[in-house]
Amino acid sequence: MLTSEQVQSAADKLYVAEKERYQIPALTLEHPEMTMADAYAIQSAWVERKISEGAQVKGYKIGLTSRAMQMAVNIDQPDYGVLLDNMFFADGAQIKADDFLDPRIEVELAFVLKSPLKGEDVTIFDVLNATDYIIPSLELIAARCHRTDPDSGYTRKVYDTIADNAANAGIVIGGRPIKPMDFDMRWAGAMLYLNGQIEETGLAAGVLGHPANGICWVCKRFAPHDIGLEPGQVILSGSFTRPVPVKAGDTVHADFGPLGGISVKFV
Repeated sequence: MLTSEQVQSAADKLYVAEKERYQIPALTLEHPEMTMADAYAIQSAWVERKISEGAQVKGYKIGLTSRAMQMAVNIDQPDYGVLLDNMFFADGAQIKADDFLDPRIEVELAFVLKSPLKGEDVTIFDVLNATDYIIPSLELIAARCHRTDPDSGYTRKVYDTIADNAANAGIVIGGRPIKPMDFDMRWAGAMLYLNGQIEETGLAAGVLGHPANGICWVCKRFAPHDIGLEPGQVILSGSFTRPVPVKAGDTVHADFGPLGGISVKFV
């Protein structure tokens, strides 16, 4: 376990790296003893610093929801990060690529809640009943620490990603909102285009078999801390495509079929 001073120091390093636009070495390179609890403590300290400067919590993102990604990072459960109000971008936005470190795009469904959700026994049906609507989204992820250390070749661990707010940097919402009981969201699919070429396709069933399962998981994760999800919050349920790298000059379009599409341009 890390000391409180080590946790705060790590959070400060990530904060400064994001502000000054440079990547730092993986935290586990300096702290190989880091645990998952340490990683979430660092994330929390980073978020609290943002809140102290005026940011507001607008929801959460759930990551590592596909079995393939869990196997790739040697973990058997998802992770989560916090969505802040300054992370939201409009459909059609022009986004400055240089504002983000190693930016990448993922395709997801976002749940917008109308009722609170809390506890270890939250089911898929509870999630559906508490959801106002579901809407297509893109998650913009970034890496404030090196994925692979340029000097040693060290590859960052899942704890590094969790500490780094589960790599979250932004969210774009667009397309057509739909009520959760009006379709079988397991079959919601998307085609992700980069500069007019298809880079990725996927089905939402890739998210733990059903995207609502990710919401159940985060409720169980928060329950011991007496934290719940609140009405109006946006919950990103997890990606069903691989992350696609983007840079200045790139145009991204996600076609969700009957649910519409989302487009952004990086400048």
